[in-house]
Amino acid sequence: MSSPAERYAAARAAAQHPQTQAFAARQRFELDPFQLDACQSLEEGRSVLVAAPTGAGKTIVGEFAIHLAMQTPNDKAFYTTPMKALSNQKFRELVDVYGPDDVGLLTGDTNINGNARIVVMTTEVLRNMLYADSDALRGLRYVVMDEVHYLADRFRGPVWEEVILHLPQSVRLISLSATVSNAEEFGDWLDTVRGDTDVIVSETRPVPLEQHVLVRDDLLPLFDDRAGVATAQVNQELFRIRSFTGSRYESNRRAQSYNSDRHAGRQAHRPPRGGRRPVRAANASRIERMDRPDVVRLLERSNLLPAIFFIFSRVGCDAAVQQMRRAGIRLTSQEEREQIRAIVTERTRALQEEDLDVLGFWEWRDNLERGVAAHHAGLLPAFKEVVEELFQRKLVKAVFATETLALGINMPARTVVLEKMEKFNGEARVAITSGEYTQLTGRAGRRGIDVEGHAVVQWTEGMDPQAVAALASRRTYPLNSSFRPTYNMAVNLIDRFGRPRAREILESSFAQFQADRSVVSLARKVRGAEESLQGYLKSMQCEHGDFLDYARLRRELSDLEKKNRRDAGPRSARDKRVGKIESLRNRMRRHPCHSCPDRESHARWAERYFTLKRENDRLRRQIETRTGTVARIFDRVIDVLQIVEYVTGEGDELSLTDAGRTMRRIYGERDLLVAESLRQNLWRNLDAPSLAAMACALVYEPRRDDQGAGERGLPRGAFRIAYDATERLWAELDDLEKEHGLPGSEPLAPGLSGAMHAWARGGSLDRVLIDSDMAAGDFVRWAKQTIDLLDQLSLVAEDDELARTARRALDGVRRGIVAYSAV
Repeated sequence: MSSPAERYAAARAAAQHPQTQAFAARQRFELDPFQLDACQSLEEGRSVLVAAPTGAGKTIVGEFAIHLAMQTPNDKAFYTTPMKALSNQKFRELVDVYGPDDVGLLTGDTNINGNARIVVMTTEVLRNMLYADSDALRGLRYVVMDEVHYLADRFRGPVWEEVILHLPQSVRLISLSATVSNAEEFGDWLDTVRGDTDVIVSETRPVPLEQHVLVRDDLLPLFDDRAGVATAQVNQELFRIRSFTGSRYESNRRAQSYNSDRHAGRQAHRPPRGGRRPVRAANASRIERMDRPDVVRLLERSNLLPAIFFIFSRVGCDAAVQQMRRAGIRLTSQEEREQIRAIVTERTRALQEEDLDVLGFWEWRDNLERGVAAHHAGLLPAFKEVVEELFQRKLVKAVFATETLALGINMPARTVVLEKMEKFNGEARVAITSGEYTQLTGRAGRRGIDVEGHAVVQWTEGMDPQAVAALASRRTYPLNSSFRPTYNMAVNLIDRFGRPRAREILESSFAQFQADRSVVSLARKVRGAEESLQGYLKSMQCEHGDFLDYARLRRELSDLEKKNRRDAGPRSARDKRVGKIESLRNRMRRHPCHSCPDRESHARWAERYFTLKRENDRLRRQIETRTGTVARIFDRVIDVLQIVEYVTGEGDELSLTDAGRTMRRIYGERDLLVAESLRQNLWRNLDAPSLAAMACALVYEPRRDDQGAGERGLPRGAFRIAYDATERLWAELDDLEKEHGLPGSEPLAPGLSGAMHAWARGGSLDRVLIDSDMAAGDFVRWAKQTIDLLDQLSLVAEDDELARTARRALDGVRRGIVAYSAV
């Protein structure tokens, strides 16, 4: 029973924030304080940055923004995500709430109801809409940026900052981030460039996380939890195990029995502490790791399923599922198996019969019916979506996944298992960071289902318990900008704003904010002053002539008269000054504005104009003397664009050439190479499959450990000529970039082009996957990247025949498993 004071506070909150109260009342759980604070800020008309742990329920705030938009007849809300898979998932969730008529999806290769009032999209799509000044932006009131900490991503992060900088000021921004250590700094920047932004940080997990170390077949707590209170002290048992690794510890056995009983809901008696410990004999064997099937059985006995096993290898994920199969693991009931088969049949009915064997469909389905699955980027997207749905429905009990699963997809588990504390980063094996540990273990604990989540680290020889505890204790990592000007960004900024304003916008980036925080506030003052100066110019407009020119004459005359009264100086200089004063008086009398009846009123506006302009010029000089890192890179990009004649003009007076206007609609890492290849007609003689192969060579990024097919299997004739010409052009542009202090780009990668050529010609899936030596999911991902570039070519190519060829190539690639989408 609540107290009268609590009831009064609740009634007052309901009166002040009725939308928040109504929205909260419809949720299946009581909103946390940070969620209520964020919703109330939005209801009061401010933007918010919400930083909270994975699984804390940040998306509720984004959903409230959509709720607010739907309370009025014409307002719109966009929900942006960094990944197509996350966009697809959010789209399905919102359709369930608002129905298919009011919800759309735009992900580059998917366009569903794009003019709806609620549109889910990838961030790149929104960036492109902003540069194109799309009609879809009309009425936009809220933009949710889910996983906004993605702006630290080296390749895709800059897009987030472009969106934040270019969104109209009337749009309220809902930024949802993992817990970062510099949330206040990021919030300060958002407040500076967007205005009225509240920073709301929560470091509390809604479901507490228990940390364990799996030593042989014993689950030991990572931290000492005597008296039932977790402390920062590491469990001393782990240090003893490290110092002498006997084959079995009876005390651990008792601890395991206790944990199993407790998690299963049975009455449990905590084992006594202390007592004698066995001393390691000279020939004591090392502790052996449990096999994966035994770990799964242990978790099942301990009532710790469903679980996600993070294995930093696709091959390892697939091998783990095979181990479960060989061991006869079956975690599902007959009823659950029937449900799984029905869902799989429904979700994959569009797949062609002849492709099922190639995709390993039957074994995959059988594994799902056992309750186990793999989840990684090499899996067919349709298969991944089925795994995600089955896991959310508690039908699949053990998923073996790479770290990509930790990025945004809603797949919470009761337990997360980390087999190793290091991963291969493409060059060497490195320890995972505290941020990665937090992101991975953040999946443990299902809100409204679990009392607590469990993170299990499997013991390895030489493990340092203190190092593991340090990772588990630090739940934050810094958010650093990866913003950098690109050629496409440069031509769009020049076209829309001109060079001076473009530099000011770049000075307002988070990258520049971090490099020199004061520059951002100065740049904002300059922009505000520019708006005021335009207002002053409007107020001093005179129908008799150019009053600004007249005001300059008056100002120059006034300054000279003051100087003449103040400074006697040599007679010759004084006479010269008097002559100039008389000349200025005559010019002023002859000026058409001199006879204006409102001359003095206009003159007062002119004085305000010159006073503010002097202050604004001083601010500009301050900005120019600061770091200016981002703007200097922008200037180098402009220099390259001028040399290749995409931008023309001198100094601040720049404009785009026809080639520059074409580049405005070319997005991607190779924007300049694509635009220049089009201008030089390097691809005009290619047929559709060859153009698909060329586009693939431009977008494909081989894995560092991938030897690839190289140039084997590439089509001959016209393709070879075009490819060699494109490669020479790349080398010339790369040299030009490096001459101007820019990093250049990677060479073309033809490793997948032969397979893409065969696919675009109608080749069979099994042949293409064999030729490419690639998993189906990887092939689909690169095929969709190829489609994206072909789509751009079909729209921007001035050669009509090339545009038609691009469309035919796109149709040739977008078929079979590439065309299939479970959305």
